[in-house]
Amino acid sequence: MMVEDPPAGTLGDSQGRVLDYLRVSVTGRCNLRCVYCMPGSGAGGKSRGDPLSFGELLRCCRAAASLGIQTIKVTGGEPLARRGTAAFVAALRALPGISAVTMTSNGTLVEKELDRLVEAGLDGLNISLDTLDGETFRRITRRNGLGKVLRAVDGALAAGLKVKINTVLLRGINDHELGAIAALARRRPVPVRYIELMPLGCAAAFEPLSGQETAAALERQYGKLVPLTGKLGNGPARYYRLEGFTGPIGFINPISRGFCESCNRLRLSSQGILRSCLCGGATLDLRSLLRSGEGALRQGFIDLAARKPPCHHLSGVYGKGRVEDGAGEMFRVGG
Repeated sequence: MMVEDPPAGTLGDSQGRVLDYLRVSVTGRCNLRCVYCMPGSGAGGKSRGDPLSFGELLRCCRAAASLGIQTIKVTGGEPLARRGTAAFVAALRALPGISAVTMTSNGTLVEKELDRLVEAGLDGLNISLDTLDGETFRRITRRNGLGKVLRAVDGALAAGLKVKINTVLLRGINDHELGAIAALARRRPVPVRYIELMPLGCAAAFEPLSGQETAAALERQYGKLVPLTGKLGNGPARYYRLEGFTGPIGFINPISRGFCESCNRLRLSSQGILRSCLCGGATLDLRSLLRSGEGALRQGFIDLAARKPPCHHLSGVYGKGRVEDGAGEMFRVGG
């Protein structure tokens, strides 16, 4: 089948996919130690050097925006663990061509930064929430802080931000709570999204639930999941409605169903590594191009996009153990 070239003025790859979404990690550090993401000892000393300054990250994003990147997701680690992230959001929001800047966060630091984030023009906030039980929260994150996360959800909503809840289910640990977590969308206009665990790094030690298992459990408790039509957000989630719920229920199933054919994103690490795919694929060190000006950065994005693989190689890997794919720990590549 012939692959069409992307429209003029856009960033495209060899599969004809238009790349208009950039995930930018501002730090590999996090104040939590989630068991499926980071070792208990923390990030350790394996990073690729000091993080880029916010000014350097902004220059990379400006080059990307000039090529058709429209949406930027600020990630980490925990992005709010780096001082100045709200000001960085404001600078991103002012870039020509950028239509939305959103953030993914564990929620524990949102309260104290919320006013600054709203003032900066943040368009949306994805909050990770895997449990509603304090003891299970400590078991998963190795820290306290559930109350802060729950207050972050309601505080962000009250401040007018679009909020999404992201939940990763671990069999035998928090899977019995999936119905209770879904109920957060009963009276709140909040999408609750269930994300299949990807067996990378620390996560390979845990047994996941597939999206199909999760959906079946929800239907047993709440009734039929009715598919929603139309586009909701910029990501791969498939959304459904439950009767009596205000917010939708979403599923992000990178393993059991996959969505590589419609992948529209690149990833930039805090050290300046541009990644074509979360699970391996080509990378490019943009740090080395910063001295050469925006033209070199633009060409770097173009060259890396052309090397984006057709798909990841994790389909069907559940139960096969750790995946050694070059991506490494999730917190190092921004999730």
